[in-house]
Amino acid sequence: MPPLPRSARSADRSPRQNVGRKAVRHPRSRLLRFALRMVLIALLLPVPFVIAYRFVPPPITPLMAIRSLGGAPLDKHWVPLDRIAAALPRAVIASEDEKFCTHHGFDWTAFENAYRDWRAGREPKGASTITMQVAKNLFLWPGRSVIRKGIEAYLTALLELLWDKHRIMEVYLNVIEWGDGIYGADAAAHRYFRKPASALIAQEAALLATVLPNPREWSPPRPTQYIAERAATIREAMPAMAVPSATGCR
Repeated sequence: MPPLPRSARSADRSPRQNVGRKAVRHPRSRLLRFALRMVLIALLLPVPFVIAYRFVPPPITPLMAIRSLGGAPLDKHWVPLDRIAAALPRAVIASEDEKFCTHHGFDWTAFENAYRDWRAGREPKGASTITMQVAKNLFLWPGRSVIRKGIEAYLTALLELLWDKHRIMEVYLNVIEWGDGIYGADAAAHRYFRKPASALIAQEAALLATVLPNPREWSPPRPTQYIAERAATIREAMPAMAVPSATGCR
């Protein structure tokens, strides 16, 4: 008896076999749709907060909450950028992110230099921009995992898209940690120099900027030799730094 054509063999399969095959594929497609929904929710979840914080002061950050739960005090005074001495944004830009006014959240040259140092076995210099630090401080927990870094990169792009440089600097100078339980420029100025942030002079601003990499261990009013020398370098660089204003960087 000649073999049946392929079409006949296919038609001869039982409906139960076909249903079984669909049943095997169905859970996989449902899982994929669920995963896509979760990714979409994760991408959209921070957007309302980023938009809101464009106009209102963030009430608290994850780092503030973590430190407070650990028993640290919470000293913070929100002040607008125009009530912070112009020397301070110049100092933190000179110290932390010289290209702040020209990049879009990421300093690719700094990334390349850090990678080169790592390949050469040297301690890489930090490549985190001010915008990246705002994203980290405003929304994320402390840590260095790849997942956290990926979320930080997305939030950085979101901030650059929805905020201007003036707002990024304003939030940065109000939420950054400047000592044990001390957050923001005004709280730091009062604690270390007994004056408001609007009255800071260039040398004091340079000292405040110098301690940012390790604010709980380094003291602006009692600088070590390294801190004093680093502050002097920042002080010299400050006049050349472009700083954000309500009308742009200048």
